[in-house]
Order: sequence, then C-alpha cells, then structure tokens
Amino acid sequence: MLDTGCPGCRLFLRGSLTALLLLGLSGAQAHTPVGLAGQQVWPVWLSWGLYLTAWWLYLLGALRVRPDRRSRAAFHSGMLVCGLALFGPVDEAAAHSTAMHMLQHMLLIAMVAPWMVVARPLVQWRAALGPRLDPWTRPMVGSLRYPLAWALAHGATLWVWHMPRPYMAALQHEALHAIEHASFLLSAWGFWWAVLRAPPPVRAAAMLSLWLTLMHTGFLGAVLVFAPRPLYFPESRTLDDQQLAGLLMWAPGGLTYVLAAVWCARRWLASTRPRKAPA
Repeated sequence: MLDTGCPGCRLFLRGSLTALLLLGLSGAQAHTPVGLAGQQVWPVWLSWGLYLTAWWLYLLGALRVRPDRRSRAAFHSGMLVCGLALFGPVDEAAAHSTAMHMLQHMLLIAMVAPWMVVARPLVQWRAALGPRLDPWTRPMVGSLRYPLAWALAHGATLWVWHMPRPYMAALQHEALHAIEHASFLLSAWGFWWAVLRAPPPVRAAAMLSLWLTLMHTGFLGAVLVFAPRPLYFPESRTLDDQQLAGLLMWAPGGLTYVLAAVWCARRWLASTRPRKAPA
C-alpha cells in the first residue's frame, strides 16, 4: 500500500486524481476522445496522450526532485487551465464562436504559458526521463537568451493562425487544430521564458520584446474589432462575435503584456543601478 504520509506520494495521488477527474468531467464534450463519434479521432487521442503524459512525468519527477510550493501550484494550475481550454466546454464553444476561440487562445498564451515559466517543469521531467531529454531541451534552453527572436517567432505564429484560411482550416481538421494549439503554447512558453527569466545583459531586449508584442497583438485585435464584415466565413461567426474576440485580445491580453513590461522595466533598472561601494 502506498504510504500516504509521504509528501511526494500525496502529491502524486492528488495530481493523478485531478487528471482523472478532468478526463471524466470533459468526457461528454465534442472534442474529447470519449465524446467523438465518426470524426478524426487520432489527433485528439494524441493530444490527450501528450497532455496526460506530461502531467504524469512531472508527478514522477516530483518524487525525486521536490518542487517548492509556488512552482507546484503554478504547474498544476497551468495544467488544469490548459485541460479545460483544450478539452472542456471552451473548446466545444470555440467551434462556433470566434470570441470563445480567442478566449481559448488567450488562456494558453497569457495564463498557461507564464505559469509554466514559474513552474519550471523541465527539472521534474528530466528527473523522470533522465539524460535522454537533453538533446531536445538544450537547443531550446540555449535560444532563450534571445528574447527578440522569440517575440518574432511568437508574433508570426499568432498572425499566421489568425489569417482567415489557416484559421478556418484548423477548425475543419482536427490535426491542424492540434498543431495550432501546440504552436501557440510552445511559442508562448518560449517567449515568456525569454522575457521573464532574461539575464541582466538582455533585460532591455526583453522589455522591448514585450512592447513589440503588445503593439502587434493590439493591432491584430483592432483589425478584428474594426473590420467591416466577419473575416471567418461560417454563418455562426457574426461581426459582433468577431468584435468581442478582438476586444479580448486587445484589452485583457494587452493588460498582461503591460504588467509584464512594467515588471521587466523594474528589473532592468535595478540591474543598471550602480551598486554602493562598501564603507
């Protein structure tokens, strides 16, 4: 019998039960493996498999390298929001609403990705998988010293997937839909890691990256708000729905970037302030 007095075991049990509960709660939704009927199911099963595998590997690694309370809370919160966004009612509503689709994207980009930066799950994943993970993570970790490059990559991802043809293709093909969400989440994770954990020499670039992202996402939101007609053609996607989507990107999304930019500016100014000589 598992020793429930062990903190690591309790962590493992809580995370496992949470993952199973999330699967059960969302099982009736249209975009979960349980709820699909006659549709292209393999991308959804693959998405579910990767999602639950990431959670289980974190829990296994946490038995070896115990994360602090803040990191643990950030990871589990991020995974819960990610699951609810990708496999819960938000995903089902996003099939018929541009605003709900935008909400889904903003949850991944502005909530889940920053929480993963705070959580730093690579430590636990490596503890579970060992050195075999290094060839995949070393190139990415090395590139995090270039926040402007990540800002451009993340910006390109946002603009490409919000063009009408790729946007509608992702809604019509489950495989493209999974690729869309993965590209949003991974590019946002790299972007937030590069700006929030920027070392002193590149903190000015990190701050500039945030302002650049604020400007172009605000412009994209404005395009959706002020477009004279719906850009996405199904009848269920009305102009009012599209305008609400633009406001979601423009206001709550913009506020996230502003707050992060202010925080980065304070860090940058603190790092440039001359230190007092010891008396």
